[in-house]
Amino acid sequence: MTDRSPVILQVLPALGTGGLERGAVEIAAAITQGGGTALVASRPGRLLVQLRHAGARYIELDLKKKSPVAVLRRAKDLQAIIRSEGVDLVHARSRIPAWAAWIACRRENIPLVTTWHGVHEAKWRGKKLYNSVLARGTRVIAISEFIARRLRSEYAVPESRLRVIPRGADLREFTPGTIFGERVQKLAEAWRVPVEARIILMPARLTAWKGQGVLVEALGLLRSKMGTGWICVLAGPENDRKFSRKLQQRVQELGLEEHVRFAGTCTDMPAACELASVVVAPSLRPEPFGRTLVEAQMMGCPVIGTAQGAMMETILPGETGLVVPPDDPQALADALKSVLETDDDALDWLAEKARAHAVANYTTTLMQARTLGVYDELLGTRLRETFEEYSHDQ
Repeated sequence: MTDRSPVILQVLPALGTGGLERGAVEIAAAITQGGGTALVASRPGRLLVQLRHAGARYIELDLKKKSPVAVLRRAKDLQAIIRSEGVDLVHARSRIPAWAAWIACRRENIPLVTTWHGVHEAKWRGKKLYNSVLARGTRVIAISEFIARRLRSEYAVPESRLRVIPRGADLREFTPGTIFGERVQKLAEAWRVPVEARIILMPARLTAWKGQGVLVEALGLLRSKMGTGWICVLAGPENDRKFSRKLQQRVQELGLEEHVRFAGTCTDMPAACELASVVVAPSLRPEPFGRTLVEAQMMGCPVIGTAQGAMMETILPGETGLVVPPDDPQALADALKSVLETDDDALDWLAEKARAHAVANYTTTLMQARTLGVYDELLGTRLRETFEEYSHDQ
């Protein structure tokens, strides 16, 4: 390694608004703050402004096409970028970009870091081969211990290459008591919720496996258990129109129109957590991480998740939140009733424990520092040390 600042290239399909893309922007900022040069190659998207604000340089490249010919072409494009920009390391966060990066890095003899963000099930051999590129990095980052177990057992990734680095929430945004009243009031008005109502919040895109259907059934049971005085807000984009219509129809069949709000995408999650009485994630399938419940706990808001996947890491059952079996409306209704009827002293204790757990394990700064530490392992640099000094001074 030379004395010049290291050049790190991240590759991903597009700069959308998901956790993968947000993670790329956060790491780009950390690379810059650590004294390195951050490059990101992808298709453009809504996070492009934030990426440039983070100090990174953007290179437009279509890394989304799945044909072998397209992958080979993109590999050549990446080789050209590696040579022209003096790239020292490539970090791939998705499978098609990772295939192109894997080929390019082998040809240029530089290290490849991969991050396994999703569950990526493999029910047939071809799919497992397709997924396997994310297990081929010089270092392989798993975003939870749940994902790490899969990488060890299904893809034989050795501990020498595997690093567990959970995603995180930004302490500067998610701190109780720092959210101005007008932000909370703005959401309350947009969602048409009375000031005195207790708010059940589910922030997730409207798609069946996220569990909105189970939640609606649980709300029908909840109304028979404790009557009115609560509102449920489903805050997320409509990814599946057929499912959304079916969900709205079921709300009508159960007579829950006055209790359920379809709010669309929420752009102020700290204020949403401040407004909420409980945040729910009744996912039917195991979540690879589950950032929304971490954000809620960081805000001291009670959470309810399902007893599977990474939620069994991000929630300490009975201490920082509750977990219920997946696809069990009765158990979810009971858990909601328990939280909504809990006295203030017990909720304060839960909030304190939840925030302490999130701050100790799941901050953006910790995720950034650990990722820079992986780059340092491979490049012999001091990105993490410089970044931590920068963060301490802010």
